[in-house]
Amino acid sequence: MKNNPRRMDEKKLRQVSRRELLKLAPVLALGAFAIPKWQPDLLKKGLHFSDWTADHVFFRRGHLATTFGDADLTPPPKFPLNSYDVDDPGVDLENWTLTVSGAVQKPGEYKLSQIQALPRIRQNTRHVCVEGWDVIGRFGGSRLSDFLTLVGADMTAKFITVNCADDYYESLDWETALHPQTLLCYEMYEQPLSRDHGAPLRLQIPTKIGYKQAKYLTELKVTNVLDRVGYWEDQGYSWFYGL
Repeated sequence: MKNNPRRMDEKKLRQVSRRELLKLAPVLALGAFAIPKWQPDLLKKGLHFSDWTADHVFFRRGHLATTFGDADLTPPPKFPLNSYDVDDPGVDLENWTLTVSGAVQKPGEYKLSQIQALPRIRQNTRHVCVEGWDVIGRFGGSRLSDFLTLVGADMTAKFITVNCADDYYESLDWETALHPQTLLCYEMYEQPLSRDHGAPLRLQIPTKIGYKQAKYLTELKVTNVLDRVGYWEDQGYSWFYGL
């Protein structure tokens, strides 16, 4: 059977066209960014794709953040303070409770003593701020995964959301919530968490950037839908931001 020269030319043309289109794709993308009204939507979609890739492709669910010896710790006075609004929103520590809602069997108000009754984990890990500094601290608390078991969380859920006394808010993907180093942190350097570091309870997540580690927790929700993603994420920052 003889080859049809015309059909071969058309096939070759299609192959060339595809190659040329791939070469042009970055140029077309840059051209799209040059149109001001398209920029916010393109940036938002780009961040969403980056987060999806990090979460579903590159995140190693068994990966542990590096832990350090006591000699490597940053002295407590040199551990920087970085607050969203104020260093002390005036939490009533004696009457504080964490309100739990959403896809859980036992919603309600949980006292700090109930969280502290869970196995305590202490870990020397690095805290990395998006502003460019990092320090190594000693953190103590209960695994978030243990607390989720305590409240009877639906283990097929997708997200955890938290609200804070200073009106900050944040959310976590489910894999990060269940990570063995993700803590409901109530102490630093084996002392009760101070007010300026988020007392009485904060998130401590050494696999994530600092702004994911919300302070002054007041509410925790297990959900499959995110009404709000996170304060800084809603300003255009990455949602996943793994380390």
